[in-house]
Amino acid sequence: MDRRAHWERVYTEKRPDQVSWYQAEARLSLDLISKFSASAKASVIDVGGGASRLVDGLLAGGYADIRVLDLSAAALAASHARLGAAGDGVHWSVDDVLTADFAPQSVDVWHDRAVFHFLTEAPEREAYVAQVRRAMRPDGIVLVATFAEDGPLKCSGLDVVRYSPDALHHEFGEEFVVIESQREAHRTPSGALQWFTYCLCRYEPPPRARQAA
Repeated sequence: MDRRAHWERVYTEKRPDQVSWYQAEARLSLDLISKFSASAKASVIDVGGGASRLVDGLLAGGYADIRVLDLSAAALAASHARLGAAGDGVHWSVDDVLTADFAPQSVDVWHDRAVFHFLTEAPEREAYVAQVRRAMRPDGIVLVATFAEDGPLKCSGLDVVRYSPDALHHEFGEEFVVIESQREAHRTPSGALQWFTYCLCRYEPPPRARQAA
């Protein structure tokens, strides 16, 4: 399947507030980021951010170094249009997280709501975690949200992998130290209830990796 074509079609055929993962406000993500990354100078990336409103909340919170990465140019264009001039300073990246060229140790906050659970093959997940390791600065925070064990089996016609907090953390490894995990009851625009698992970790690489920072 051509992932880029799939998501471009989704955001071409539907408004951002019609997709099942739409949130009027990314409140839980914003609360966790502000709680554990108090500095507005932090470099933040929203992976699969598309038309998400997380960027709106980050800008309102004073964050200035923000990158939103998504496979869909239409989704990013919708976000930029919604923000108007306020979005001109955001780095909008049409790219695949698995192959994007991340500058080493350039990110303080990595956020992903509803991308990781689409990676149904182990090599894809390993490539994703390798990208996180490459991009993150030591002691940065990684916040990943997926469907919970009792969440949907599919989304947007695609298979997903559902996770408990322990299972999600297991995919990342011991260098990612769990700080907090939560469940979220998400109500879709159609009224359906979906359960999400949020896992927030601090990236604590071994001393050799820290010395390279």
